[in-house]
Amino acid sequence: MSLRQSGGALTAALMLSACAGGLIPPSAGGPSPSRPAPESGPPSSAGETATKPVPSTPRPTLPATPPSVQPADQQGTAAAAGVTRGPDIASLIPSGERSRAALQAFRLSCPTLMRRTDQSGLTRGSDWNNACAAASSWPEASASEFFSRYFEAVQVGEGAAFVTGYYEPEISGSRTRQPGYQVPIYRRPNDLIDVDLGQFSESLKGKSIRGKVSGTKFIPYDERSQIVDGSLSGRGLELAWAADPVEFFFLQVQGSGRLLLPDGGVMRIGYDGQNGRDYTGIGKLMKDRGLIQAGSMQDIMQYLRAHPAEGAAIMDENKSFVFFRELTGAGPVGALGVAVTPEATVAADPKYVPLGAPVLLSLDRAEPNGIWIAQDTGGAIKGANRFDSFWGAGAKARSVAGGMSARGSALVLLPIGSYARLSGR
Repeated sequence: MSLRQSGGALTAALMLSACAGGLIPPSAGGPSPSRPAPESGPPSSAGETATKPVPSTPRPTLPATPPSVQPADQQGTAAAAGVTRGPDIASLIPSGERSRAALQAFRLSCPTLMRRTDQSGLTRGSDWNNACAAASSWPEASASEFFSRYFEAVQVGEGAAFVTGYYEPEISGSRTRQPGYQVPIYRRPNDLIDVDLGQFSESLKGKSIRGKVSGTKFIPYDERSQIVDGSLSGRGLELAWAADPVEFFFLQVQGSGRLLLPDGGVMRIGYDGQNGRDYTGIGKLMKDRGLIQAGSMQDIMQYLRAHPAEGAAIMDENKSFVFFRELTGAGPVGALGVAVTPEATVAADPKYVPLGAPVLLSLDRAEPNGIWIAQDTGGAIKGANRFDSFWGAGAKARSVAGGMSARGSALVLLPIGSYARLSGR
C-alpha cells in the first residue's frame, strides 16, 4: 500500500470524487456535541499560503499515434492508448539535483521493477536488466547521462500532462490522550473485511468491496461521522491522538504522516486500510457551493478553521475514513514497495506507466520540470499522463504540494529497444 492510501493527490483528492459504486475507494466532522474540539494546533497552519508558481513554457506534445485494437485484458492500458516515438532525450534531461535524486530512486526501484508484471503492456521485466545493472554503480554527478544512454522516450496517448502534488504531513500528536490531544487516530479494526468480488463472478474480476458482517449479512462499514462520533471508542483501537481534527483530516487524505510528539519526538504513521466508503472531494464540493474561490489545500483549511461547525459537517460529507499503523525503518513507502524520494517520486496510473519507470515532465510551472520516477499510485491518479509529484515533509513541501497544479507534456522513458518491439519494427 502506498504513502497516499491507495496513494490520493492532495489537490486532486480534495477536489475530485475519485470513486463510486461501492467499490474500495481511496481515502482520504457534522457538528456534534461529542466531537472533540481542537485545543491546540500547529502554528504553521495559520495564515499559510501556497508557494507562488514559477512560470515555464512546456514542450509541445507530439502528434499522437491512433489507439490500437488490443485484447480485452489490455484495453484501458498504454498499449491500447497508442504509443508514439519521442524525441532524442539527450538534450532534454537537465543536470542537477532532480536527476541525481531520480537516479537514486531508480536504483531503489530496480529489484521490484525487474520481477514485476507491467500492467501497462509497455515492458517486460527483463527489459530493465541492462539499465538496472548500470545504475548500481553509475556516478550520480552524471545522472542525466545515465538516463540518455539507457532510455528512449515514448509519448502515451495525447501526451497532455496534468500534475498535482502531495507530501508527508507533520501534525501535532501524542501517543496517549491528554489535554490538547483529543482526536483519536485508529488502527484498522479486526471486523473490517475485504471481499474480492472476482471470486464470485468473472464479470467482477479485479473489483473489491469492504464492509463488516452483521448477523448473516455483509453490510457497509461505519462512515466518517459515525467513527468521529465514537462508534469505535472503547475497543482499544486508538493508535495515537491528534491535536487538530482539520490537520488530521488532511493527513488522512495523504495516507501517511508524522506526529510531532509533546516530548519533541516523532512518530511516523502510515495507511493501514480504509472503511470502504466512497471518497468525496470536499474542495470541489466547497467550490460548487461558492464557499471558496481557489482549490488549494490552504484555501480549504482556512475556510474550515474560520467556520468550525460548518467545517466539521463538510468533512463528514466525505464518508471515507482511513486507519493507520506505526511505521518504522525507511519511508514513507510507495505502491512499488520502496521508500519514496522527495522531489523524485511521482504517483502514476500503472495501466499507463510501468511502476519504476522514469518520466520526463515539461510543464507550465517550472518546479516539477525534469526527471521523476513512477514509484506510487493514487485513487485520483487515473489515465495516461496524470501524475502526482511527491515533495517530502515539512513546511516547504506542504506549501509547494498544497498548491501544485501544472499542465504540459509528459514522456515515459523505456529501455532502449522497447519502441521497436511495441511497434513491430
